[in-house]
Amino acid sequence: MRLVVQRSGPARVKVEGEVVGEIDFGLVLLVGVGKDDTEEDVQYLAEKVAGLRIFPDAEGKLNRDVREVGGAVLSVSQFTLYGDARKGRRPSYADAAPPDVAERLYEAFNDALRARGLKVETGRFRAMMQVELVNDGPVTILLDSKRLF
Repeated sequence: MRLVVQRSGPARVKVEGEVVGEIDFGLVLLVGVGKDDTEEDVQYLAEKVAGLRIFPDAEGKLNRDVREVGGAVLSVSQFTLYGDARKGRRPSYADAAPPDVAERLYEAFNDALRARGLKVETGRFRAMMQVELVNDGPVTILLDSKRLF
């Protein structure tokens, strides 16, 4: 699984003009599921996101996680994180999971975040979405469950 994690102020996702997910502040996650991903990848990244210390403490150091600051998560599926544009001009998505597998693991990931005490809002799987956010900091982190070292 691949994630783009953005520390965010207000954020929301719309589908056909309707707001389907919205947070006041916290983390916006762009979530890509790869063809070789499993429940192990889901649990690893859910734990990593829940404990990611990218919010400032009283001294301004990035020492607090999203739960400690009372933030929420806006999770948006995005298969294009598996786009490979090394050859030609049209990215290949051959490494992305098929939609049925991707949706199952995406939902499992959101459930794993909730199980860790996070409020999770989502976009709509396989829909054309417009994501609006205020990247706070800016702080943006890339996580990939297959690149552990």
